[in-house]
Amino acid sequence: MVIVLPEAMLPYCRDWHGDVSTRAVAVVRPRGTEEVAAVVRLCRALGLAIVPQGGNTGLVLGGIPDDADHQVVLSLERMTAIRSVDPDDFSAVVEAGCILSVLKDAVAEQGMFFPLSLGAQGTCRIGGNVSTNAGGINVLRYGMTRDLVLGLEVVLPDGTIFDGLSTLRKDNRGIDLKQIFIGAEGTLGIVTAVSVKLTPYPDQVATALLAVSSLDDAIRLFRRARRDCCDLMSAFEFMPPLAFTLAREAMPALPVPIEETHAAYVLLEISGSGLVDIDALMERFLEGVMEEGLVIDGTIAASQAQARNLWLIREGMNEGQAKRGAHLRTDVSVPLSRLPAFIADAERAVTERFPECVCVSYGHVGDGNVHLNVLPPAALSPAQREAVIYEAKGIVNAVLDRYQGSMSAEHGIGRLKRDDFEARLPEARRKLLTALKQAIDPEMMMNPGCQLNVIKIS
Repeated sequence: MVIVLPEAMLPYCRDWHGDVSTRAVAVVRPRGTEEVAAVVRLCRALGLAIVPQGGNTGLVLGGIPDDADHQVVLSLERMTAIRSVDPDDFSAVVEAGCILSVLKDAVAEQGMFFPLSLGAQGTCRIGGNVSTNAGGINVLRYGMTRDLVLGLEVVLPDGTIFDGLSTLRKDNRGIDLKQIFIGAEGTLGIVTAVSVKLTPYPDQVATALLAVSSLDDAIRLFRRARRDCCDLMSAFEFMPPLAFTLAREAMPALPVPIEETHAAYVLLEISGSGLVDIDALMERFLEGVMEEGLVIDGTIAASQAQARNLWLIREGMNEGQAKRGAHLRTDVSVPLSRLPAFIADAERAVTERFPECVCVSYGHVGDGNVHLNVLPPAALSPAQREAVIYEAKGIVNAVLDRYQGSMSAEHGIGRLKRDDFEARLPEARRKLLTALKQAIDPEMMMNPGCQLNVIKIS
């Protein structure tokens, strides 16, 4: 199916938050890998570039076009088949357009678990997860998407189909080619199918919301949980007190079963299956850290509904920030041991320059990933707000550079972060990335302008 009417193309040419709207020559929605290959060959013959798109839930403008006259959006949304689920092999093969939550539900019916967990999992698609190397709340236990991929099927820029859908765990036959495409954001080819790693379904889950005296104490609590709960800890998130206010601005009826007067909060989840008693482990762990004064208040979810409400605080915080208008969204990482110092220094630097702004720092403590967001005052005009966001981003990145961190922990580069990425790119890495792009996509037709500016070889 080909879409050419501007109003019909709009959902494919607008970013997830609705901040940016663009145009394209057309939107193409193939139904299978062979059709994708045919579209790629046709676009190449016509001199058109391709912007691959999954669920369009990305946050860095990597999946929407930026050249209305020369770019086609290729949506994978019709390629939704789950080709196979093998409980004995602990693997599944799924097409790129399959929605993440659909895959999770399908494998759960067979006692399996696909551990990638994102706020957008009801909308995002597996191909996009792979192409952005998505993270989420379970990274500290299961790793990034890269760690969950066993094999890929990819349509290359010349229309060739690379079939690498192996489910082997050990395969040391030279360079692991699938890794080239994971996190490449569609700049080297179009992921059309993925073979993924599954685990036994964790039918025991314990979730707790805990209050601590400082972010330093949150880090100490993480170290203790990592030691005592070992690999059964599946999530460890920190939030500021403002999280509750923001969550209720988005969800007024949301219950908050803990006082909001503490300096920092942690969402802790441990999970498992089989003979392990997860509830007993959580109770024993919390008994020890509360006796020591490391945790000063807390609540354990007594049901799945209560656990869901605790996670809604974390998710609702994002919606509450969106309701306050355009703001700086960052996705950075630093060494875990330096996380509290980085947040303190970065927030101080922002508020010294913009005392009227509100800083909101939260994230995945276990992997050093923090979202340090900056909310401008409501009274600012759109132009003033944009200027504040731009300058605040520079302030945060300057502090981040001193901490030798990453300005993209899990969201990717896309077009939004390309200039910041290129400004910090060591020459050796630039040469390798450029050589790879020119070798695989010499016509520069795959998602041009995303990640890196590379000059076409004439």
